[in-house]
Amino acid sequence: MKYEELIQHHSGELIEKLVSFVISKDPVEILFNFEDNDQWAIISMHQYEEDLEISLRLHPNNQFDLYLGYYDDEDEFHELIHHLNQAEIDQLPEGLKKLMKKVVDDEKGLRIAGNFLSK
Repeated sequence: MKYEELIQHHSGELIEKLVSFVISKDPVEILFNFEDNDQWAIISMHQYEEDLEISLRLHPNNQFDLYLGYYDDEDEFHELIHHLNQAEIDQLPEGLKKLMKKVVDDEKGLRIAGNFLSK
């Protein structure tokens, strides 16, 4: 399955996989990042054997994005972004959404126990 198809038609599965991974870590890092006039809170997981990064980003306007970054066979880097719909946002644990909002509002990353995010 191509990554474009994966992010467009199986985003819910990717979100579930990412959240399960993040919640199982201790501690969890929610990072703050910015580029030009955009800023976001981000949680990520890397699959090094596939040269793949899967991330969830929250922007200040309460817009969540699912991000896939990967290298193709020619070693070119590609980025795919999927804006989450309300059903996909509802799939996220409330604790995770609140802490990602805090990171965006404070413009400062944080570390927290993974089990706290599942609440």
